[in-house]
Amino acid sequence: MFEEIRSQQKDFDVLGFGEVMLRLSPTGKERIAQSEQFEKMVGGSELNVVSGISLLGLRTGLITKLPANEIGKFAKNRIRFCNVSDDMILYDDRQEARLGIYYSESGAYPRKPTVVYDRANSSINSISIDEIPEEVYKSTRIFHVSGISLALSKQVCQVVIEMIKRFKEHGVLISFDVNYRATLWDEETARETILSLLPYLDILFISEETSRRMMQRTGTLEEIMKGYCRDYNIKIVASTIRTVLSPTHHAWDSKIYSSFDNTFYSEPGYQNIEVVDRIGSGDAYLAGVLFGLLKYNDLQQAVEYGNAMAAIKNTIPGDMPVSDFDEITKVIKGHKGIGPVSEMNR
Repeated sequence: MFEEIRSQQKDFDVLGFGEVMLRLSPTGKERIAQSEQFEKMVGGSELNVVSGISLLGLRTGLITKLPANEIGKFAKNRIRFCNVSDDMILYDDRQEARLGIYYSESGAYPRKPTVVYDRANSSINSISIDEIPEEVYKSTRIFHVSGISLALSKQVCQVVIEMIKRFKEHGVLISFDVNYRATLWDEETARETILSLLPYLDILFISEETSRRMMQRTGTLEEIMKGYCRDYNIKIVASTIRTVLSPTHHAWDSKIYSSFDNTFYSEPGYQNIEVVDRIGSGDAYLAGVLFGLLKYNDLQQAVEYGNAMAAIKNTIPGDMPVSDFDEITKVIKGHKGIGPVSEMNR
């Protein structure tokens, strides 16, 4: 399927582009309006994806822009902790440089989780295409970005579009997660922008809800997924299905369609996941899928690694995944019911 890409000698298996944010969370189940202490973490959609892939054993890097101050150093150190290359991080030394912030409050039925953003004029919005070295565009097998980056500002959107075109010119596979956020842009603007990019994409991640509402696609989920490949020559489409039973109990499932063999790939989903922190679970899924594609050239394994990564991430605090190859492989084996499974790792 992607055997030619897998056999290429490149510096990176996956490069991502995206904003890194500082996350501040009340301890336990306290509310933002109540808590006097906040836990400090970092995250960001594309960072979450490449960190998950690197933990599984492949080489990744992140293109971003951080403030040249102590908060920027904290973010850089967390990026390096997950073995993601910081070679392409740019630094903003302006006096007004800042890292975007968001506050995240856990939910407990019937109280829903709450997120408050404070990301206006963050350093990523000062990035220009001229700051990115030309050699970057031939250094990776896959380039990954999300719709969140397109929505940050007109300047960032233009940079992302140009980067996608340049990576494509060098034969790099383009992976795109629509990841629509109504708080960042309206549906019409998002749809118009994303439609212009679909012909450049090789791998598309999009939920059924986003396909129906924002993208205005109709038909069954299978017809919608096939339609993207038919209309825009996309090679692979993946769609996740999260069922929220309560803020602390979810079910997770997904489906992947390949235009190479006109086949859908799936497995029995994960039921009754005990949710500690749902943020970043979709990104963890992407990490597992891209890992499965690059490591095994096998979409069934891509589904299995994606679902397992998402299921486990739901049980872990913070945005970024912390599961390595051995753990996820054991989770997959246990989920498939192959042989005896211990109730404890020891």
